[in-house]
Amino acid sequence: MKNSLFLSAAVAALVVTSAAAQAADLRMSWWGGDSRHTATQEALKACGAKYGHTINPEFTGFKGHLEKLTTQIAGGTEADIMQVNWPWLPLFSPHGEGFADLNELSGTIKLDNWTKEQLESATVEGKLNGLPVSTTGRVYMFNKTTFEKAGIPVPTSFAELIAAGKVFEEKLGADYYPFQSSQENAVLLISQIATQLSGKDLVDPETGKVSWTKDQLVLAINFYQSLVDAHVVPSWKEAASDGNIMLHEDPRWANGEVGGSYEWDSTYFKYSDPLKASGGVLEPVKILKVDGAVTEGVYRKPSMLFSISKNSKNKEAAAQIVNCLMNEPEGITALGATRGLPASKAAATLLSEAGQVNPILLKANEIVMASEGPSMSPYNEHPQIRDIFKDTMEEFAYGAISADEAAERIIEDANDTLSELN
Repeated sequence: MKNSLFLSAAVAALVVTSAAAQAADLRMSWWGGDSRHTATQEALKACGAKYGHTINPEFTGFKGHLEKLTTQIAGGTEADIMQVNWPWLPLFSPHGEGFADLNELSGTIKLDNWTKEQLESATVEGKLNGLPVSTTGRVYMFNKTTFEKAGIPVPTSFAELIAAGKVFEEKLGADYYPFQSSQENAVLLISQIATQLSGKDLVDPETGKVSWTKDQLVLAINFYQSLVDAHVVPSWKEAASDGNIMLHEDPRWANGEVGGSYEWDSTYFKYSDPLKASGGVLEPVKILKVDGAVTEGVYRKPSMLFSISKNSKNKEAAAQIVNCLMNEPEGITALGATRGLPASKAAATLLSEAGQVNPILLKANEIVMASEGPSMSPYNEHPQIRDIFKDTMEEFAYGAISADEAAERIIEDANDTLSELN
């Protein structure tokens, strides 16, 4: 009996010792608002308790987070687990070596919860640098109430949208427009048209150069100008004279004087909420296509990634926590939809079945996920590339250069910048 009790005690001590040896002290960093901070801390407690790890939270607002992360990564002091903005991949991992390769942790992280395209979007030179937390994309959204006021249905094609310009002007007045496209939205619209015509993303993944031809980009720029000429969108100059107000903060949007826009599906409520006072109803629709389009040209991307530090001393433990946050009920339930509709199939299914996803947000996301288009490069959103587009298009909009000159300059300057960045 004594020997039996001694053996039981020894086994118990061995189990405790083993568990203690496996326990890890980890750190996780992210940005967000109060609701995200609270939910993430609860998720870390739940997942930490499940696997016997302690995870210290490090959170901030978005402003200043890139600078903080840049300093940490430069000094090798970054957290074990990091929330990383997708466009930052070229900054921190131009050749895929800036973060741990999660392919090597596939025994712990259930990668089959993501599609091949989702994993490729976070892969750099064969190394999986992070897991998409949610997948977002640009969709066309129209104020159904304003179109009813004009006596026409919500557009389902560019031809219908262009025809709406004249109707809005005649029936509602010169201050009413069926669509908004200025500054960054104009750049994104032109980029989508060029993608539809070419079937290619801005950046060729093989050469690292602009994949569009000059003629394709000229057609896209001229198409944008045709929308201005047809009273579909306010001119660049008109938008500038109004102060380039953010659309969701513009009283004209709230009052229904602007009938639609091209926005991220995940920001639906940011644009629908201001319409409530005027009785507006915002309806997401399938992507509009130009004549001659070979693809819908959907702009679909990870909204953000969960990555693991290449310097982490406990990568396996970090992988357990990442898998728990993204694929297991303890983490999924605590996080909820605080980072949008989850990209993980397991998380999306659990939240949908629990009724935690708003149906209209689900509809907008379904449009994004069902649409066709080439994989998008993070360089689309690199500040230098975006500035080249905006600065050149401003000159074009003010009549200083032609569409031919604008297309040539964008391609040449973007190629020069891409060469420097690579």
